[in-house]
Amino acid sequence: MTQDEIIIRRAIVHILDAELGYPVFSEQELDLNPDINDFLRAHLYKVLAGDELKKCYFSEEEPSEVYAVMQQWEEENLVEISKKLTKRLYSIMNSNISIPSADLIIVTFQIQGKHYLALLKMNYKESFVHMTQTEESGNVNQIIRYRSTLPATGSKLAEAVIIDLEDYTVQIVEKKYEVNGTKVNYLSELFLQCQASLSSKSRLAIVTKAVDQVNRKYFEEEPVKQMEAKSIIRQELEENQGAIRVEAISEKIYGDTPDIKEEFDAKLEKYHMEKAEVHPQSEQTTRKFEKQYLKTDTGIEINIPMEQYQDINQVEFITNADGTISVLIKNINKILTR
Repeated sequence: MTQDEIIIRRAIVHILDAELGYPVFSEQELDLNPDINDFLRAHLYKVLAGDELKKCYFSEEEPSEVYAVMQQWEEENLVEISKKLTKRLYSIMNSNISIPSADLIIVTFQIQGKHYLALLKMNYKESFVHMTQTEESGNVNQIIRYRSTLPATGSKLAEAVIIDLEDYTVQIVEKKYEVNGTKVNYLSELFLQCQASLSSKSRLAIVTKAVDQVNRKYFEEEPVKQMEAKSIIRQELEENQGAIRVEAISEKIYGDTPDIKEEFDAKLEKYHMEKAEVHPQSEQTTRKFEKQYLKTDTGIEINIPMEQYQDINQVEFITNADGTISVLIKNINKILTR
């Protein structure tokens, strides 16, 4: 998917400012001029292309007000339906002061002929702007603090909901805020009342954290073994078109040590991920696997691109008889200083 494939159909914005004590509804849809079109498409693309997005499912057994509203969906009634959704969200925000104020932009859009509804929660940013006042002596320019600036197109939204208008499946980006003394995912749990799965970013973090924990426990004094694990994950991403098969990772890293492999598998079983495939789609998520970062006890830092680390003709790690490690960097034609 590219940003150009996103076609904005309709949009409306409502104001959810906690200081007002009530939502400010718009009675008309947004004028979708080129600037607004680009603004919405840029934010939608960042949400859809990011690995923070996770699936959320409505349950037939547990009633959801949002699901009930969506079952009556008609695009021609965007104004009224958006007000119902906004009213419900504001009631939750108004009861929990830690949830940030925002503008809620509700958008219908399509990608390759498939229609979606997006709820983009534009949490306010604080910035400084100029203000001009006219006095007897002439114009007086001042700088004031403005607390209701919307996120720029270069930033990534922390809260957004994407609803498939064909089957009402949901994808969500959310952040925990304090509700009744406990931090919860209020968007999925309280607003949508749906069951959310883990995002690709979270699933990858679970795998890499389990690897790190096992390696620190059993191979703390073997940095080469730890580097090999990172290299294996990188190879898995390359060989499987960006996917990581947890079973394959377990076998490749710990297959020769059954007891350690069993412990690693047990960590993934807690999340029902021992046979999972993780599909990160953002380069930012997998960027940490592109290089090996080393720091010696003598203070030397080495940054090795993974392609060179995997090439014995470029880099070699040598374990000396006294237990120390030497790093041999080969075939250097030129060295630059910074």
